[in-house]
Amino acid sequence: MPFMNLKDLFSRKKSDPHCSAVIVAAGAGERMGTDKVFLDLGGEPVLVRAVKPFQDSECVDEIIIVTKTEKLSEVSDLCRANGLTKVSKVVSGGATRTESALAGVSELGSKCRLVAIHDAARPFITGELIRNLVSCADVFMAAVPAVKCTDTIRIVDDDGVITGDTDRNYAVQIQTPQVFDADIIKGALSYAVTHDLALTDDSSAAKMMGVKVHTVPGDPDNIKLTVPDDLVKGTAILKSRGVL
Repeated sequence: MPFMNLKDLFSRKKSDPHCSAVIVAAGAGERMGTDKVFLDLGGEPVLVRAVKPFQDSECVDEIIIVTKTEKLSEVSDLCRANGLTKVSKVVSGGATRTESALAGVSELGSKCRLVAIHDAARPFITGELIRNLVSCADVFMAAVPAVKCTDTIRIVDDDGVITGDTDRNYAVQIQTPQVFDADIIKGALSYAVTHDLALTDDSSAAKMMGVKVHTVPGDPDNIKLTVPDDLVKGTAILKSRGVL
């Protein structure tokens, strides 16, 4: 069973520590056909919906948004217009996801102990998941949300030929936000960028540095908006939550 026991965790931790959040919104949006974080989703931009749970969380003191250089003013205006008062900085991202995450964590204050790194293209995060991740990272230094795989998983080669099997009982899909000790993830991301390493997420950088990354149960609704059909799924999620 890959998930940590949250009941045992909360018996040890009486209150959630505070942390900063870095929202990465500097992607190209090629598969969506446009910059998806500015698309309307139920009457609000995707980016605003992604930031609001951190704005409302008692665990989060500060929010830094990483975006494209040409979008700095637009993002700043969105934050002011939507009352996102915890956003302290809007900064330019890099050429890769890892470079953008590093640009965000590099702006954290010296007193920051934990940082949550989140993809702006996941606008369905909940306050409960943020709390669980922060509490877990406070104990173990690295925590990510994970959803168990329900499909059969196979390994294939470059030609699409099956070459191996994976035990579905131990296979999970990793989501964001991912919460880390701030010093650890700064060092890990810096190393990855310096050595031009291609990483799929921030926990890969932490794991590469020898950190044991723990998981907490993720949320199946915490989907990433990637293709146009995902907006239809997203609208259905908002309706199921009574938002629309």
